[in-house]
Amino acid sequence: MNLNDIRAHYDAEQRIDAPIVGMRRARGDHTVRLIANSIGRGVVIHSDLTSDNADDAIAAELDFFRGEPGITHLEWKLFDYDAPLDLNERLEAHGFTVGEPEAICVLDLAHLPDRLRQQPTHDIRRITDPTGIADVIAVKTDVYPDDAAVGADGWFAVMLADNLRVAPEMIRLYVAYVDGIPVSTAWMDIIPGSAFAGLWGGSTRAAYRGRGIYTDLIAVRAAAAIAAGARYLTIDASPMSRPIVEKHGFQFMAWTWACETAL
Repeated sequence: MNLNDIRAHYDAEQRIDAPIVGMRRARGDHTVRLIANSIGRGVVIHSDLTSDNADDAIAAELDFFRGEPGITHLEWKLFDYDAPLDLNERLEAHGFTVGEPEAICVLDLAHLPDRLRQQPTHDIRRITDPTGIADVIAVKTDVYPDDAAVGADGWFAVMLADNLRVAPEMIRLYVAYVDGIPVSTAWMDIIPGSAFAGLWGGSTRAAYRGRGIYTDLIAVRAAAAIAAGARYLTIDASPMSRPIVEKHGFQFMAWTWACETAL
């Protein structure tokens, strides 16, 4: 697996051209923007900058999103290979807060390890009706009690509901249950015809960790990705999830940071 080739393919499909459910894509002079007016969020998902134009481009993005109706929050998705090399410092100088690093890891589905080929041993159900999002939120609010975004009235629930209604073929949302209690959740984004499927949102209540539930959720999504014709799985892995996914064959591809600011 040539990681440089995969990274270039990933940028082309997932950062530059891929449609995102519930978000309008727009190109700036040096950027690709995602705009979700309904939930008040904007994202700069890709940039092609130099040390000479970076500061002007950052200022232009802030001006653009401040002019978008209802947008109150902007995220600049920064990758460790994005130029210029001091882009994180420049974003901070313009008022962005640089978040904790996450490792983007990739798995070639042609070489799926045996553990991920096994049938799940836990009760894992796909959520296809927006009413089922309540179980997702129950898990999320337990794992992240201080995050207003994941509460019942936060933008996270609105985003998932919109995705299920507008493009159900592009999202696979799952909840794992123990004795009927929702204990873990995760989802997968997949664009028809894309080589990549993205794993997101893996969260497990503390009392139920270490039982293989998270691994079963990866296996279920890997099977769904293969059935949909994807070649690779990617994940923005937190420090907690990275050792698990690397144990199952994922390889490190890049560091990424969510750089955020209120508008």
